[in-house]
Amino acid sequence: MTKVISPSGVAAYEIKDGIAWVYFTRSEKRNCMSPTLNKEMGDLLAEIEFRDDFGVLVLTGEGTSWSAGMDLKEYFREAEAKGLGAIREAQAQAYSWWRKLRWYQKPTIAMVNGWCFGGAYGPLFACDLAFAAEDAQFGLSEINWGILPGGAASKIIRELANFRNSMYHAMMGENVDGKTAAQWGLVNEAVSADRLEDRVTEVAKVLLEKNPVALKATKDAIRRVGEMTYDNAEDYLVRAQEAANYFDNMGRKEGIKQFIDDKTFKPGLGAYDKSKQPVSE
Repeated sequence: MTKVISPSGVAAYEIKDGIAWVYFTRSEKRNCMSPTLNKEMGDLLAEIEFRDDFGVLVLTGEGTSWSAGMDLKEYFREAEAKGLGAIREAQAQAYSWWRKLRWYQKPTIAMVNGWCFGGAYGPLFACDLAFAAEDAQFGLSEINWGILPGGAASKIIRELANFRNSMYHAMMGENVDGKTAAQWGLVNEAVSADRLEDRVTEVAKVLLEKNPVALKATKDAIRRVGEMTYDNAEDYLVRAQEAANYFDNMGRKEGIKQFIDDKTFKPGLGAYDKSKQPVSE
């Protein structure tokens, strides 16, 4: 499929072999996020979310950066010059597409090919999985120019990393590379830059073999239960399983059938064969 570019040319997507590759395309600005980019990225995600020709979304950046965070000129100075209403509108545009990505219908993967700074932690955390080049650079540089890591960045670093690393990262304003980001838990894995796309594609293809209803229920569950007590999580997961079975009862039945009756499937060694699954009742 030909790459589809957003109206202002700041974002794009293409669908290949069941994977939607979504790009930040402000490479001349290290893919930093402007109000225009935030709006058009939100529109792009909404436009393709329920298409049937892909099952996994990968978010990456063109050029040498994933995203260098918020555009200091457009997102901060120009919005502030227009008053509180413009500031709130710019914030809403950013937070809304990160929220959409966080609860997206399909599994999502961040492929961090270069700089990932400040506000870029928003979409990084929003993606279900994340892989980085070993030489990618991660940084919360806000302290270096006189503000705190806002826009949920402080929450995100604390959610992904431990207390000491979170505090050091936010207070010192020093960058860490992809290897350290993986050690801290900001990404699942760091690989050499020349292997990054292949590794992400490999993971995406594994996800494409899974039941899509179960994948959506699983990704939502992992995010939800992190803020729940054990008892609340237990109750939520029982209801979530019931809901998933309601929407795709045949999926669970087919997996059990292939394991117990056909003896063609072992859950610990991969997904059941979806091609043999009858249509849900």
